Amino acid sequence: MQRRDKLIEAGLVLSSELSLPAILRRLVELAMEITNARYGALGVLGPHGTLEEFIALGISDEERRAIGDPPVGHGLLGLLITEGRPIRVSSISSHPKSVGFPPHHPHMTSLLGAPVRSRDRVFGNIYLTDKIGADAFTDEDEDALLVLAAQAGVAIENARLYEEARRRERWLDAAREITTAILSRSEPDEGLGLIARRARELVEADIATVSIPVPGTHELIVKVADGAFAEELVGKTFPIEGSISGEVVQTGAAVVVANIANDPRAYQPIVRLGNMGPAVLVPLSSHGRAFGTLLAANLRGGRAFADEDVHLLQTFADQAALALEYGRAQLEHQRLLVLEDRERIAKELHDGVIQSLFAVGMGLQGAALASDDEELSKRIEGAVAELDRVIRDLRNYIFGLRPGILADRQLDQALRRMGEEFQQRSGVVTVVDIDSEVAAELASRAADLVQLARESLSNVGRHAEASTCRVTLYRNGDSAVMEIDDDGKGFDVASARRGDGLTNLESRVEALGGALSIESAPSQGTTVRISLPLQSGIA
Repeated sequence: MQRRDKLIEAGLVLSSELSLPAILRRLVELAMEITNARYGALGVLGPHGTLEEFIALGISDEERRAIGDPPVGHGLLGLLITEGRPIRVSSISSHPKSVGFPPHHPHMTSLLGAPVRSRDRVFGNIYLTDKIGADAFTDEDEDALLVLAAQAGVAIENARLYEEARRRERWLDAAREITTAILSRSEPDEGLGLIARRARELVEADIATVSIPVPGTHELIVKVADGAFAEELVGKTFPIEGSISGEVVQTGAAVVVANIANDPRAYQPIVRLGNMGPAVLVPLSSHGRAFGTLLAANLRGGRAFADEDVHLLQTFADQAALALEYGRAQLEHQRLLVLEDRERIAKELHDGVIQSLFAVGMGLQGAALASDDEELSKRIEGAVAELDRVIRDLRNYIFGLRPGILADRQLDQALRRMGEEFQQRSGVVTVVDIDSEVAAELASRAADLVQLARESLSNVGRHAEASTCRVTLYRNGDSAVMEIDDDGKGFDVASARRGDGLTNLESRVEALGGALSIESAPSQGTTVRISLPLQSGIA
């Protein structure tokens, strides 16, 4: 009657507890009390059928430290895992499956074990050793332990459901907070930092990072990090090839690693910097294509991640991708607003101010022609020339307001920038020599000149095998001349096949009313010369 009362009381105690760690510890304590065992332990099974967690009572902290690592499920413990039924042994050392005890482990004789089931799945196993006052555990002990294990299974399931409900509530709160942060037009990095922090908290990880591509390279950068070693990790770059993040980007599939420090696929400098152990990486995807990763990791020796953690992280990764996309869309929207405003100003200047100045200039030219006073005519012509300069400056300003490489820069600045970009891209040393006054006079044809220079440089990069290249713009009488010459392998102009590049150049120059000449010979380099008439007077 006393044992039955204890079991009823145990059931009430277990069902009143909602904390899973507290339930597991309390289960071992009650089992030891009801069966009068000296030692008790509970092993929680991991996804691969080994012991992921081990709670031991009856030994001191000093003894636990002396024993070292907890068991993983070999010997008699492994037998209970594989068979999934109660085991009762009077002499542990005499059993054929016994593998002995590690050094400094207390001597134990009798054993009673039973599986603990939760939702038709073996959650773990409870182990009792050394019945006090007897050589072995009895049938009644085994029956009592089975009842207790069944009660514990129900309590564990309740605790899990409670924890799942709490986690879902936290997830909803986090999702709401992140969505608000994204839609409030905060900086993208702020949204990413919040995502990393919330993801780390919900999967109970030590570290969380978001890594995205570095533009123009084959590398990823740790854009944000939260948790242990966050400051050390932020801003670090690593290759897409030769890293698990790169594999996730290329395959678009999540990767779970038991110990990333021992994984040959991992980029170990980053792993060592974060002292990472168990890890899970999920892709950041946009329009069905992965471009970055969200990583959650525990420190070495920490808890491994479960399937539900992967699912949760993938949800946060989707939100991170949304934050990045929204941030880019916001920046693009702002850029378009600026460009629209620039176009409006440019149109007003061209259709209003320039036409008015043009009319004034034409009137002054007529007055100069009608005047018999030579000195007055010279002064009027000087004013007309000054108006011509003002109109050129205004046109240059208008083109500076337009999008593309000419935005925010004049023609000479655009050509210099193009030369720098070509040198960086091709490795060909590129010198740019521009007459700024000639460039100002060509402002109305700046877009065409930029395109001609781009086409010519593209031909140098593709065909010339040059080490140096020069772009010049200068005045030659009433014409402006732009030359692109290189010291490459050259070719026979007369016998060369005419490709699309040369045809495009000729068509563009002809449309501008100019002339194109190409000088080249094998091993002598190539010079592309474009001559354009300069406009005179008010125009």
